[in-house]
Amino acid sequence: MLNNNDLKLRTEELTENPTARVPVYLVLDTSYSMKGEKINELNSALAEFVHAVQEDEMAAISAEIAVVTFGGSVTQILDFSSIERQHMPVLQANGNTPMGEAVELALDQLEQTKRIYSKMGVDYFQPWLVLMTDGEPTDSINEAVTRCRQLIMERPQKLTLFPVAIGSDANLDILGQFSPSLLPFRANAAIFRQFFSWLAKSINTVSTSNPGDTSSASFGETSFKKHQLDWETAMKQSGGS
Repeated sequence: MLNNNDLKLRTEELTENPTARVPVYLVLDTSYSMKGEKINELNSALAEFVHAVQEDEMAAISAEIAVVTFGGSVTQILDFSSIERQHMPVLQANGNTPMGEAVELALDQLEQTKRIYSKMGVDYFQPWLVLMTDGEPTDSINEAVTRCRQLIMERPQKLTLFPVAIGSDANLDILGQFSPSLLPFRANAAIFRQFFSWLAKSINTVSTSNPGDTSSASFGETSFKKHQLDWETAMKQSGGS
């Protein structure tokens, strides 16, 4: 949670730029099994993703990215802020997979961020949460799953969750529990760039729409479903695991 100094900076930032925000939360597995090619390719794709959003004039003033990693411990490595001021740190792979704790932290942060937006009179688009993992959780996910499903199934919908299974060892059944509306797809390191390129373009598209439009609220899910087959085909062509 934000301390008093961070909250002051946050309110100043929103006062200076009251543009409607696109909040995107990345919840990323950095457990030991991500070591090697997976974590290296993820770092490269994330750097390109941030650069692509920063290069888009409208997205740069609208997008706000937060990142939490779960590998051994749960670590908030980026708080919500203007992407123009953010720098993606290099991720390291280590430890077990406390997925439930990571998702709950992300949901807590999203709620706090929405309260700040509302207090400052800043409109925002439906939050997006990207959950990426290559294994199974080593903690309980029950509460996290319940909270995600409640937000997704509310009308109007309060959250869009994109489930991404990394490699052949990721448990699709467990990952799928988080999202009643989107099936997880398998990605390998070669697909990371394609996925994050899609995410950057999708943020750019949403940032030019109206927060109240029903089409903007459903755009992420519709586009994700449309591209899943392409990503899965590309994974098979690149070797699969």
